[in-house]
Amino acid sequence: MNIYIEKTIAFVKDILGKDATGHDWYHIERVHKLALVLHEKEGGNRFVIEMAALLHDVADEKLNESEEAGLQRVVNWLNCLEVHKEDHSHIIAIIANMSFKGGHGGKVDTIEGKIVQDADRLDAIGAIGIARTFAYGGAKGRLMYDPNIPPRENMTKEQYRNANEPTLNHFYEKLLKLKALMNTETAKRMAGERHAYMEAFIQQFMKEWNAKA
Repeated sequence: MNIYIEKTIAFVKDILGKDATGHDWYHIERVHKLALVLHEKEGGNRFVIEMAALLHDVADEKLNESEEAGLQRVVNWLNCLEVHKEDHSHIIAIIANMSFKGGHGGKVDTIEGKIVQDADRLDAIGAIGIARTFAYGGAKGRLMYDPNIPPRENMTKEQYRNANEPTLNHFYEKLLKLKALMNTETAKRMAGERHAYMEAFIQQFMKEWNAKA
């Protein structure tokens, strides 16, 4: 294993090892593995893909004082490793633009960025995605569901980040949209099963919520 990757794994584990919002080390590990699976099929610079996958949540604004502070944390780490200038800039560009942000995120233009974004979005859907969504909602003190609060159709980035909506609404506001937003053909195929699982879960959830036989 590349020494930069080894050091970065230890760095990320130290920061996210105790997280209980669904952004823990095991999320990073899954995204890293998914990114490598996509890399095998889609190509790209493996080092850039691995580093961006490993570091993407170190910069997450939900886990830092601000978006800028999170990105600076990653910049400082890459500077510490003395990563090559071009790779450094590429990794930062991917991390800065891969987040959904209520539909207001940036755009990833390179195959490396598309792979890392797809890997992160695959881990946000399916069985793991369901578990992570309710873990995050619980950590933030959100209701599971409230039939009197409908999902939002349009929202600013600030509204997406700061609202305290019921957890089930997040499926309609983000998760069920992700299958159509996958970049690579490999991720599109993988997303189908996970998307169907979420749809079945919501159907069963509503059946039980309404006490139907």
